[in-house]
Amino acid sequence: MAEQYIDLNGYYFEDLKVGMQAVVSRTITETDLRNFSGVSGDTNPMHLNEEYAARTPFGGCIVHGMLTASLISAVIGTKLPGPGCIYLSQTLKFMAPVRVGDTVYAVATIRELVPEKHRAIMTTQCLVKGVVVIDGEALIKVPTRNSS
Repeated sequence: MAEQYIDLNGYYFEDLKVGMQAVVSRTITETDLRNFSGVSGDTNPMHLNEEYAARTPFGGCIVHGMLTASLISAVIGTKLPGPGCIYLSQTLKFMAPVRVGDTVYAVATIRELVPEKHRAIMTTQCLVKGVVVIDGEALIKVPTRNSS
């Protein structure tokens, strides 16, 4: 049987338009937090020790900011532009804490297209209950039809 080629790419640069938007959501669990701590090595008691965290201005444990931010990577890498794109840079401004049990919505919106370099500049945000918890910007290299 002959091997079939399956196109796994997301959008090609030629298909993108300013204003296009995609969202990924996830309810953060205790298991997510513990697994992220193990993989990243970030064992800050602010995330893992309720007794310690209760004495901080947050009044309890908070989710790692980078765990929350990783959902931005999920929306860019799987939905818009999707598979085949290459992350070049990301800025992040952490605005509010996220806690276990919160549902995070990661939103990526194309703000500008740079045709000569096949790049998309995207506004990126993570929201919980309509409140922006992370605000940022991403620069993404997007494949073209004749380069992939």
